[in-house]
Amino acid sequence: MRLDDEQESSNIESQRGMGGGGGFQMGGLGGGGPLGLIFGLVASRFGILGLIGIAVVMMLIGGNPTSMLSGGGSPQAVDPAARGQGAIRDETDRVVAKVLGSTERRWAEIFAQSGQQYPAPTLVFYDRNGMSGCGAAQSAMGPFYCPADQKIYLDTAFFDELASRFGAPGDFGMAYVIAHEVGHHIQTITGISDKVRAAQQRTNRAGANALQVKMELQADCYAGVWAANDKNLLEPGDVEEGMRAAEAIGDDTLQKAAGQRPVPESFTHGTSAQRMEWLRRGLQTGDPAQCDTFAG
Repeated sequence: MRLDDEQESSNIESQRGMGGGGGFQMGGLGGGGPLGLIFGLVASRFGILGLIGIAVVMMLIGGNPTSMLSGGGSPQAVDPAARGQGAIRDETDRVVAKVLGSTERRWAEIFAQSGQQYPAPTLVFYDRNGMSGCGAAQSAMGPFYCPADQKIYLDTAFFDELASRFGAPGDFGMAYVIAHEVGHHIQTITGISDKVRAAQQRTNRAGANALQVKMELQADCYAGVWAANDKNLLEPGDVEEGMRAAEAIGDDTLQKAAGQRPVPESFTHGTSAQRMEWLRRGLQTGDPAQCDTFAG
């Protein structure tokens, strides 16, 4: 990606070294919050069938899986010196901040087309343990978005595993992860998330899972919409990097990798083919109106 001239977001915080989190520890990388991208990665290590119950309950209330087990909590106070530039410690952080800045500018333009303002989310870096408005943030959960405080939580060590373990390296793969979580923010501020949670409460577990899949696929599409509206950032091979990342984290692929037979009723993020399809649709159209995964 061409990020050299891209302005970094100032909506960055760091909880690194603050000793946050605590409570239930899954251990290791992988996994995703209820609205996060990578819940399936936890499943690949710990078995998705054993985690579905936790995931669905937390999806219904808008929290994250560990908040039930750790007792939840309030967001951790952040030292002013750990905000903005003070939160950036290395080149990976800088890439994240530049991608987030790009999403802010492109979504602000898209919202302005309909006479609306875009309230940008904040991204919080943490190492292994942190605290979100939805409860404990832990690296085992993977990147996730918390609708309660409208913040994205990220342990950047996740990107190492995405590259080494799941074969999806590259800066656009990283950007896809961030833009997907921003997609969940779009769903929150436009009211889509509230409608889906209400519908999930009226159905059974399989129905709630199916609705969550639609949420995740729409966030994939929104990630593509962002990239399509900032094509000057893209270099040859970037789209392919994004597609590899989407393919690597499909529920069916993750369950097969864990030695399990894919169980569609347990899917919470969609198959590899679905994730690639909706990311591609966003990239091809650049139009959020084309991301209606709930139609039909």
